[in-house]
This record gives sequence, C-alpha cells and structure tokens, in this order.
Amino acid sequence: MLPSPEIIILMLLIFFSSAFIRSTFGFGDAVIAMPLLSLIISLKIATPLVALTATTLAAFILAESWRQADFKAAWRLILSALIGTPLGIWILRAAPETIVKSILGVVLIAYGLYNLLNSKLLNLKSDRWAYLFGFIAGVLGGAYNTNGPPVVIYGTLRHWPPEKFRATLQGFFLPAGGFIVVGHAVGGLWTAPVLKLYAFMFPMVLLGIFLGGKANRRFSAARFTRVLYWILIVLGAMLIFFSGR
Repeated sequence: MLPSPEIIILMLLIFFSSAFIRSTFGFGDAVIAMPLLSLIISLKIATPLVALTATTLAAFILAESWRQADFKAAWRLILSALIGTPLGIWILRAAPETIVKSILGVVLIAYGLYNLLNSKLLNLKSDRWAYLFGFIAGVLGGAYNTNGPPVVIYGTLRHWPPEKFRATLQGFFLPAGGFIVVGHAVGGLWTAPVLKLYAFMFPMVLLGIFLGGKANRRFSAARFTRVLYWILIVLGAMLIFFSGR
C-alpha cells in the first residue's frame, strides 16, 4: 500500500534535496534522506528505496567524473564492504526499528561533530585501514543505507585531494550500492510499494543531479558543507528523540 499523497509530496522534496546534496558534494544523500524518511515511513520501505536511488546517483555522477577516480584505492573498501553488507541486512530484518533509529542518530551526530571539529590528529598512511572502514560501511549500508560516513572519514584521514575524493567515492558507492540493492532484492525488501515509489522519485532525483552539478561549480563547498554537518547533527538528535515515540 502506497503512502498518502501528502507523504509522497514530502518524499519527493526529500529525494530532490538528497540528490542535490549528493551531486554537489559527492556524498551525503543517504544520511539526509534516511532520517527524514524514517520519520514518515517504515524503514523496511525507506532502506531499499534509498538504496535504489543512491545507486542511480552514483552511476550518473561516476559516468561524468570517472577519469578522476582512483579505483585502486577503492577496491579494498569495496571488498570489505561486501563482507559487512549481509550482516547489516540481517540487522535491518531482525532489530527493532527503535534501536535502528537510535543507532543511526548516534552515527549522524558523531559524523557531523567529527567533521565540524576538523580533526587532523590522524593521518592514515597505510591502505590496510580501508578494510576496517569498508567493513563498517558495509554493515551501515546494509542496515541503514549510511555506508558513506566511514568511507568519507577514511578519505579525509588519507587526505585525498577534492577531485579524487569526490570521484573515488562514486567508485566505491556504485558497486557497494549495487551489492546492497541485490541483497535487498534477495532479502525480500523489493516490494511493489518500493518499486512504485522509486518510479515516482526518479524524476526528482534526475533534477537534483542536474542542479547539483551546476551548484558544484558555483557555490563555496567549504561553507555549504559546514552547514550540512550541522544539519546532520540536528537530524541525528531528532532521530534519537523520536525513536521511542
């Protein structure tokens, strides 16, 4: 059964905003969409729906910027994420939504605070750390569609330049997201409402990609990103607050 027309309109706005952010910065769509969607629809609908749109976004952005991607740096993240994703999908199916929402809220707050503090205490010189960050990304991706934060933090600690950062993230997100999408299908999460809602959201996702690409060339990314991190902290607090209600 599809949500009410009012909920669908809200979803259209959410998916447009998340696609715009992803197209502008290369990440951030799921951590924006998931907490907002979880406040108005079930996670068992929101999670596979966001996975489908996130994989679509990765494909479009990577097609544009694949020459800047470092696929050699991405494969370790991808391999370990594939191992962690089934565990995340099991958590989604087995864990109560209250726990899932609370954990997601903590992840968002920690992610936002980390970036606002702009910590430079660590400088990961070895690619071996990618296995740990990739595994955590796989678990979070399978359960909450938030595989981005661990990979973004890893790229920051590796001090990737901006062009390599944005493009390499898509080199990770596309195969990792594809694996998550397949896992959701096998796990029975591809229901008729999910596929119908994806068809409804698709035009807004394309519009967000188009306008986000223009914004990427015009806006100050540093200032906009700082605002984004504050938004993530607020959304995380909202999730924790509303998780028990």
